[in-house]
Amino acid sequence: MNSQMTQTLARLKERFDPNSVLCGRALRNALSGCDSVLDIGCGASGRLRRLGVRNTTGFEGYKPDYEKAKLLKTHDHLVHGDARELSNIFKPGQFDACVAVDVIEHFNKEDGLKLMQDMERIARKKVVFFTPKGFMSQMHVTAEDDLQMHLSGWEPAEMKGYGYDVIGQLGPQSLRGEGHNLKRRPAVFWSLVSFLGQITWSHSHPDQAAAILCIKKIARR
Repeated sequence: MNSQMTQTLARLKERFDPNSVLCGRALRNALSGCDSVLDIGCGASGRLRRLGVRNTTGFEGYKPDYEKAKLLKTHDHLVHGDARELSNIFKPGQFDACVAVDVIEHFNKEDGLKLMQDMERIARKKVVFFTPKGFMSQMHVTAEDDLQMHLSGWEPAEMKGYGYDVIGQLGPQSLRGEGHNLKRRPAVFWSLVSFLGQITWSHSHPDQAAAILCIKKIARR
């Protein structure tokens, strides 16, 4: 599949999936006022560019995704490296915001907390995480070294304890499984049910949501 078709399919999914639209809107709002963003575990999706976020630096540990992101020009700058070494790669306060979408659950708890601390050190204004609510099993998707295996789960109360505001995402947790995919068919119907659940309940009840968006404002002197 060529790069233009990949980007077209991604745009169509976001346009017609109401849950993707809500998640995108929430992420864009979370990054409001940030003129430079470090996108950790960026993959090759180009999600921030599609949301209209500019001046982005993508950081990716899986080499095939890094190379694909370079080909697709998903970010203004791209860096390949180990996310456990962020503090050795970037300077304190180098970016207005650091964001990690579906990333922290791929680390064990110790490494996940270090990632959080490093991001809070690198960001001037905000740190943003998007992750499944609690532990959700996921194995390797494409290869043994694709970094896709889930090693930890993160709860709303836990993230609030670390100083984050937490918003429920993707509707009720009971409707979704591995990869945030809907468990039931037809997908169109259950996507609508999930959407309605999100706007009426899950948004303000993250303990019962499928995913959580966690936002921390950095008070830097």
